[in-house]
Amino acid sequence: MNKPRAWMINVALLAFGLVAVMPAMAANVLQDVRYASAPGGKVDITLQFAQPVGDVQAFTTDSPPRIAIDLPDTTNELSQRRVAIGAGATSAVSAAEAGGRTRVVVDLFRPAGYTTRSSGNMLILTVDAGSQGGGASAAMATGNDPTKRSASTVALSNIDFRRGENGSGRIILKFDGDSANADMRTEGNRVVVDVSNAQLPEKLRRKLDVGDFATPVSSLEPNSNAGGTRLVINTAGSNDTMAYQTGNEYIIEITPKRSAAMASAGKSNTVRASGAVSSASAQRYTGKPVTFNFQDVPVRTVLQLIAEESNLNIVASDTVSGNLTLRLINVPWDQALEIVLRAKSLDKRRDGNVVWVGPQDELAKYEQAREDARIALETRAETISEYIAINYGNAEEIAKLLTEDSKTGQQGGGQQGGGGASGGGGQQRGFLSPRGSVSFDNRTNTLLVIDIPKKVQEIKELLQVLDRPVDQVLIEARIVIADESFGKELGARFGIGGIQTNNSNVVVIGSTVESRNNLVSGTGDITNSVNLGATDENAASLGVRLQAGSFVIDAELSALEKSGRGEIVSNPRVITSNQKEAIIRQGQEIGYKTTNASSGGASQVTVAFKEALLEMKVTPTITQDGRVYLNVAVKKDDLRELLRAGDDLIPQIDRREVNTAVLVENGQTVVIGGVYEFKSRDDVQKVPFLGDIPFIRNFFSNKNKNNSKAELLIFITPRVLQTARR
Repeated sequence: MNKPRAWMINVALLAFGLVAVMPAMAANVLQDVRYASAPGGKVDITLQFAQPVGDVQAFTTDSPPRIAIDLPDTTNELSQRRVAIGAGATSAVSAAEAGGRTRVVVDLFRPAGYTTRSSGNMLILTVDAGSQGGGASAAMATGNDPTKRSASTVALSNIDFRRGENGSGRIILKFDGDSANADMRTEGNRVVVDVSNAQLPEKLRRKLDVGDFATPVSSLEPNSNAGGTRLVINTAGSNDTMAYQTGNEYIIEITPKRSAAMASAGKSNTVRASGAVSSASAQRYTGKPVTFNFQDVPVRTVLQLIAEESNLNIVASDTVSGNLTLRLINVPWDQALEIVLRAKSLDKRRDGNVVWVGPQDELAKYEQAREDARIALETRAETISEYIAINYGNAEEIAKLLTEDSKTGQQGGGQQGGGGASGGGGQQRGFLSPRGSVSFDNRTNTLLVIDIPKKVQEIKELLQVLDRPVDQVLIEARIVIADESFGKELGARFGIGGIQTNNSNVVVIGSTVESRNNLVSGTGDITNSVNLGATDENAASLGVRLQAGSFVIDAELSALEKSGRGEIVSNPRVITSNQKEAIIRQGQEIGYKTTNASSGGASQVTVAFKEALLEMKVTPTITQDGRVYLNVAVKKDDLRELLRAGDDLIPQIDRREVNTAVLVENGQTVVIGGVYEFKSRDDVQKVPFLGDIPFIRNFFSNKNKNNSKAELLIFITPRVLQTARR
């Protein structure tokens, strides 16, 4: 390529690039779309731009009714393609960019006029409310016949108040016709509903106090107003209001903005004007809030708007028809869908992201026909035989599980011990079809299943869950018996005596005959006048004797202090399968003889036995979260002493036992029982008067003090021994 030609190509490319860049640099940007309701049913739509707006081109279409605005040299930077409005005659606003310009389209429910004005970087489009007959255009757009509202006079026949879902207050105005022209507005803490063509009978002209039922509504005040009817709804607190009309009923729902959990659980009472009470089930809605304000709009159009807000694919049956009047403000789209379906006796079936909407009876007939076809196919299906080996369970128990009624045991040939249960009788029984049967072989632990392929496969999948190793549990108990004792005893023995000779006569002075005899015999032992010494033979003593002439004084102090401490630890362990009882015991049988009188009068000696055992019974259950529920009984018996009854010795047994049920973490140790016993005893023996004199009272008294403590603690620790799964 020669240089002049290359230079010309470069210049051309540069010029083309400048031409392409310059409009982009000068283009405006659509940044935001907002809307607000205006008086008279009008809607103000505000378009926010990056720069002041120049000339715009606008035009309208009647079928379907729309307003289109072309914005040259404008790019679209809206975060969402479509903004739902649902107020007045305005349905939604959408924007699209193509060819260096942006087109804003306003979808209408019915043809309506509009005005535009600019204010700085904003373009404000005001859409009129449109004519009430404009619903015909919207109906033709969806292929339905237009339904015009009748201006004939109706009468209000009843006013019901109900406590609805999530603690909401639900007011139902019932008319004697379906042409009521209702209008609702909010004035502070009041909601005012005017029905211009409805007459209010005298029996309904009374105030209804409904403040005792935990809803935002405190009272209802129906009154006549300029030839029509006005209902004033007094509310309390922050709430959301919505209304819709179906047939001869106009329904207002006032929902609190606080959490639905504050409503009374299980007591969704419904209060009617006549005093009747019913219940309404609570239902939670999580959809994006939407606002709809429709007057005689086709149901199919409402379903289309809900589909756009929910990002669902809604398929409406050909039999879905009719018009609807709705006023919903900040209502979740899934609740709005339920209201529309309820108002027109419709129902829905969801499959993934597709929702099928149709009349309730039509959907019910479709599902019934599909179920009949499935049953017919199963009835004509060919049966097969399958032999399923059971590894860990019991074939007989599983065969019983697979059938609802008790199986009929049948003795097999040879060494085969088996039985079976058939599915005859033309009825579905358990996991089998009406033509299915199941039997078992105890010797090989095998199931024999005869059924259609679908049912056989379901049984095999079920056995993969049921026929698996059972986890085992190691249960370890620790029984601790600790006792501690302390005793102290202080006593004294005191004696005084003597011999006095008077004219060759001997006079003996002493406390006891034994002492006087000792003195007479010359031994001089005059002790034991007061004997309050320590009773224990191991007590230490200190004695002193004073003799003055023929008088002797003996004194002896004895004292003893003893303490003891003991501890017994028992540690039984046992392993068992999940939900299987385990028992472990250790101990002895203590024999003893008893003597009974026979019929002939002779004594008959028999030998009986008493058990003194350490025993633990436990049944573990492993929960789904890995913890262990224990039903446990532990006892520890000991022989205390042998009691003598005549010539017989009867064993006395100390019994310690606990029965309980406890939920324990795997590997955690808990105390399932404990007993603490404390004994304290002080005994004093003394000589009256002398035992109360200070300094010498210890010679005339005996003091004995005993303290003992005993404690029993029972610990238990479960450990799950998980078995490897297949």
